[in-house]
Amino acid sequence: MLTLLYSKTRLLGRGRTLLLDQYKRICLKMSRSSLSGKRLRVLVDMDGVLADFEGGFLKKYRAKYPDEPFITLEDRRGFWVSTQYGELRSDLCEKAISIWQSKDFFIELPPLPGGVEAVKEMAEMDNTDVFICTSPIKHYKHCPFEKYAWVEKHFGHDFLEQVILTRDKTLITGDILIDDKPDILGVEAKPTWEHVLFTACHNKHCSMSPSQRRLLSWSDDWRAILDSKRQ
Repeated sequence: MLTLLYSKTRLLGRGRTLLLDQYKRICLKMSRSSLSGKRLRVLVDMDGVLADFEGGFLKKYRAKYPDEPFITLEDRRGFWVSTQYGELRSDLCEKAISIWQSKDFFIELPPLPGGVEAVKEMAEMDNTDVFICTSPIKHYKHCPFEKYAWVEKHFGHDFLEQVILTRDKTLITGDILIDDKPDILGVEAKPTWEHVLFTACHNKHCSMSPSQRRLLSWSDDWRAILDSKRQ
């Protein structure tokens, strides 16, 4: 029985023993935590924070509907793109939605400047666990696969273990959530993480409470935000 289990795990793991690899990783994280104290858990949104959702959408929308009115990035207001397009003209709401429901939309999104490099640097920091925490759209035919494929393309295969797909981020435990959505609501009224608002074209005019922090871009001092949570 043991021989059979060993053979199966080698086949599934492309020549590696998955059970042993998982056991080693868990033990390594536990040993680091016990030796170095509490680990900082950072959750990083994907669309609008790492991947250029707004720029990618506008480019594909104008290519598919060249004769329709469009909203420039400078004029974008509100988190939901489809809502603003629907206010422009009712039928444009569904046309906007059709763009991100289409094949290859998510996989072809360009990375935002500095985001991939920043997350890779975070992942190498002592006592720091970084996860890409992203919400898939309900039209799931392409989106979940392409989100994983995007991460593998820009971060490598091993980083797929750091991907969390969830429709409710309040259920995820963490110290910091870097996200461009101004209001993140869910089952938990008081999530464990501090929401750091990542500035995007649609939220740069939003008023914020005095206690909420912004990350203006990945060239902003994100390291200081992490260090403040360690204290």
